[in-house]
Amino acid sequence: MTTKLDRIVEKARTDRSCRFTSLGHLLTVDFLMETWKQMNRKGTSGVDGESTEDFERNLMERCEDIVARLWRRQYQAPPVRRVEIPKGGGKTRPLGIPTVEDRLVQRAVARILEAIYEPEFLPCSYGFRPNKSPHLALRELRNHLMGGKVNWVFETDIRGFFNHLSHKWLMKMIRLKVGDPVILRLIGKWLRAGALIDGIVVRTGEGTPQGGPVSPVLANIYLHYVIDLWFDKRVKRGCKGTAHLVRFADDFVAGFQYQNEAKLFSLAVKRRLGDFCLEVAEEKTRLMGFGPYTKDRVKPGEEQNGSFDFLGFRHLGGRDRAGRFKVVRIPTTKSCRKFLDNVKAWLQVHRHASRRDHQRFLVMKLRGFYQYFGLVDCVDKLNLVRYTVVRMWKRTFHRQGQRCKVTWEKMRRSAVFELPYPRTVHATV
Repeated sequence: MTTKLDRIVEKARTDRSCRFTSLGHLLTVDFLMETWKQMNRKGTSGVDGESTEDFERNLMERCEDIVARLWRRQYQAPPVRRVEIPKGGGKTRPLGIPTVEDRLVQRAVARILEAIYEPEFLPCSYGFRPNKSPHLALRELRNHLMGGKVNWVFETDIRGFFNHLSHKWLMKMIRLKVGDPVILRLIGKWLRAGALIDGIVVRTGEGTPQGGPVSPVLANIYLHYVIDLWFDKRVKRGCKGTAHLVRFADDFVAGFQYQNEAKLFSLAVKRRLGDFCLEVAEEKTRLMGFGPYTKDRVKPGEEQNGSFDFLGFRHLGGRDRAGRFKVVRIPTTKSCRKFLDNVKAWLQVHRHASRRDHQRFLVMKLRGFYQYFGLVDCVDKLNLVRYTVVRMWKRTFHRQGQRCKVTWEKMRRSAVFELPYPRTVHATV
């Protein structure tokens, strides 16, 4: 089955005008079995309450039943289970959890769409793609800011992208490359399936629920036509100076050499998003001077070498030891606060667990935090996060009883209280 996908990739790469009209035959039992091995089988259950373990007990029979229903056009997409996850500041993000069976079919279709669209996607897109990562996006942005003649940075945020994505526009975009009725019918069913909220199925004509395996691919297709191609074919070609775009899912940052071209883009991007039923969050949208040569060009009232956030990092303008301009990146206050709140909540619930259990959990959490935020210039901020975790851990012991026998000296000397120290993990990013 992988060989057939490779053929699709090669066809999509060599013939950009090709429209694939025969894809449903790929959805076979062997293809679903192969897809199941690539899935994360630790996810929670959907509206039917079925777990991955229950589904896997009769995997072959279930896959045969799915394929039979697909060919009889009797496959029904159940609504997703809506879960609200905290995103900081008292706000929540809606997460849609499909059933295990629907998750498998979505992932199989997502593999087919990835094979078709990977050759189409531009290098500026880094979100949820094979061999792409947030750190590669951060490296690309840093290279543009330090060596790409960028003097002005435009940062923005799309307000509720996954909630306001237009079904009508999305299906038009997909039909440009996909003409198979089986795939189009399945995507349409998932978009119309709705979400189960307090026992009531709510359906809307816009948005795609975050949490389904096919959602990231659909989001990339939508923004590929709305932002990436438009920036590459229209904005970039119309600029006299350099212009760069780095996008990760619905987060993107644009850099320009000249201020007037940056201002024109800041107005044009709002109209462009509005044409496709999207809007920018005005409170998170800014145009600022950012670079080694903007000091004498910034007028009073304009920001010069300000800071902006991207992928959990705050980017600031600084100087290296030789006095040259450099981009300083540190974890944002929001990222640190979210991590510490998560650790605090766990310690409160497991206050009376053993010290070894506390240590194993904290070591796992800190190593994961260091692994993502371990960039140059981040060690001091990570040390502060570690110190805060140690203080919260010690405070937990004080609340176990009226008399606490854990002192700072004991925590320094005992191996039970050892926690890893931060280090630079991504030295080249």
